[in-house]
Amino acid sequence: MELRQLRYFLAVAEEANFTRAAERVHISQPGISAQIRQLESDLGATLLDRSGRHVGLTAVGEVALDHARSVLAAVEALRHAVDEMNGLVRGKLVVGMVTACTVTPLFDALSGFHLEHPGVEVSLVEDDSVRLVEYVREGTVDLALIGAAGRPPEDLDGWPIVSEPIVAAVPVGHPLAERDGVTLAELSAYPVICLPRGTGIRAVLDEASAAQGLTPTIALQASAPGAVLNLAERGLGVAVLSESMIPRHAGLRTVPLNDADIPAVLALISAPTKSPALRELLVHCRQTFGEPKADGPVPVGGMATG
Repeated sequence: MELRQLRYFLAVAEEANFTRAAERVHISQPGISAQIRQLESDLGATLLDRSGRHVGLTAVGEVALDHARSVLAAVEALRHAVDEMNGLVRGKLVVGMVTACTVTPLFDALSGFHLEHPGVEVSLVEDDSVRLVEYVREGTVDLALIGAAGRPPEDLDGWPIVSEPIVAAVPVGHPLAERDGVTLAELSAYPVICLPRGTGIRAVLDEASAAQGLTPTIALQASAPGAVLNLAERGLGVAVLSESMIPRHAGLRTVPLNDADIPAVLALISAPTKSPALRELLVHCRQTFGEPKADGPVPVGGMATG
């Protein structure tokens, strides 16, 4: 008994016709007939009723069909398991991260994964969060670290790392420096320095302002949070970043934005269909990032560019 004979038997049973079954399995009709007769000979029983216009199953054939399907399904499962392991050993992964990423646990996860699976080729792509989301949707990026407004995209698998408010940062002596908090309307009276469109932080600022009918004046924008802070420290405008992006130093004062209710979220996102290599990388990410945090400081070196 051979696996191909079981496949031929299954094809004839489902097509109820030797000609169509032969076309389905890409063999000649005499060839499929001969193989099934050999199967019947090996089993010592007639499986197919050839007396009518359509080929039917004998009582023995009915029983044999269920077993044939089970055997072929088991073989397919075996192949799938081996293919998955081969994919883990020799696969490829494309990881996306926001520009100027400083979130070191992501690097730790990549390092740990590489040590365990050196055969998997890992490449990195830097871009803003909006483009990274599209890359994941398209399947050109497997996993991405992004910033988002409120929550990760609902059509993708999202794992929020942290959720925290956006705040303003002003130099000492600025009219807002001694305030315990300001509204977005009050913020709009000053030039703002922020990250560019496509980042999570900027999306939070734009969405929260639009909800109140406000349009802040973006005087300057830079891709790196450090540049945003340096410009603000020199009096060129009010910096708007997430809370953990603003280090404590003498040059700037952090001022809460009282009515910016949409949180800035840092999240890992991936498509629902995952390769064995990606599943293993996600395990390493969970080990390095720990459980998701909410409404607190980011224990991962800040939110990068969000």
